[in-house]
Amino acid sequence: QVQLVESGGGLVQAGGSLRLSCAASERTFSTYAMGWFRQAPGKEREFVAAISWSGGSTYYADSVKGRFTISRDNAKNTVYLQMSSLKPEDTAVYYCAATSGSMYYLYEYDYWGQGTQVTVSS
Repeated sequence: QVQLVESGGGLVQAGGSLRLSCAASERTFSTYAMGWFRQAPGKEREFVAAISWSGGSTYYADSVKGRFTISRDNAKNTVYLQMSSLKPEDTAVYYCAATSGSMYYLYEYDYWGQGTQVTVSS
C-alpha cells in the first residue's frame, strides 16, 4: 500500500508560480510511474502530467505543456510539479497518483493522495 501526501498548494496571482510536492511512504516508490491530476468544481478529474519510474519519460496535457514541469527524486520518494505562468483556469484540487501500469491512463493509477488546493486569482 502506497501512501501519498501532497503539499505546496495555495493562492497565487495569475502569472505566478507554485511547486507542488508529493511524498510517498513506499520504499519501492522508484518502481512506480507517477502522475498529477486535477479536479475543478463541477468538473471531472483530468490528467495534468506523468513521469516514468526512472524519470526518463514525461507526458503533459496540452493545456499545461510549456508551463508545468514534472520531476521526481527517487532518493527522497518525492515527485514534484513545478507550475509557472499560472492562469485562473488552473484553479483546482491537484492530486498525485502512483501506478505500476501505464502512466497514460487514469484508470491505471492504483494509489491516490488526498489532494492540495491551488487557487489562481485574476
